[in-house]
Amino acid sequence: MKILCIGRNYEEHAKELKNPLPPEPVVFSKPDSAILRNNSPFYLPDFAKDFHHEVELVIKISRLGKNIEAQYAHRYYDEIGLGIDFTARDLQDELRGKGLPWEKCKAFDGSAVISGFVAKEKYTDLNNINFSLLVNGQPRQMGNSRDMIFNVDQIISHVSRYFTLKIGDLIYTGTPAGVGPVAIGDRLQGYIEEELFFDFLVK
Repeated sequence: MKILCIGRNYEEHAKELKNPLPPEPVVFSKPDSAILRNNSPFYLPDFAKDFHHEVELVIKISRLGKNIEAQYAHRYYDEIGLGIDFTARDLQDELRGKGLPWEKCKAFDGSAVISGFVAKEKYTDLNNINFSLLVNGQPRQMGNSRDMIFNVDQIISHVSRYFTLKIGDLIYTGTPAGVGPVAIGDRLQGYIEEELFFDFLVK
């Protein structure tokens, strides 16, 4: 199982980090050791000082596929969940400043929070799904899939040009504006529409 992530896929988020809008999906990966399941707490690592939350819709691949055309991409996933791409922002700035890869700031243990999954048929329009993150009961990020620069089908088509997609692979589809730091004691709750998908503590 592999985890593929899409960066800068919401215009307002790209702007808040002063990044240019990408002409094609920005793709990076995380190892399976990054997964944090079952509302387990997120323990702040000691190798950086500024860890940010990035809430994202996540799709689970259900068929083997390679070089998938966008018009057929809907056939390759059946379920949707919610996740967080935790990012060591200070370390990311340092690595980017040196032109180095992102793995140490994006792919560390516990950096890929994942909820349970639900059938995509639960939602009438996959290009109009609301999702949100509350930190200590206060809204921090609010997103809608219609605001993606590249929609799910376009993402699947693009990444399948480079990586064979296998059953169980996860694709994190990008985060909306409002990313920010977490601290010990914070409670993070993630919703798709009005349904709670995860609820965990930072320790």
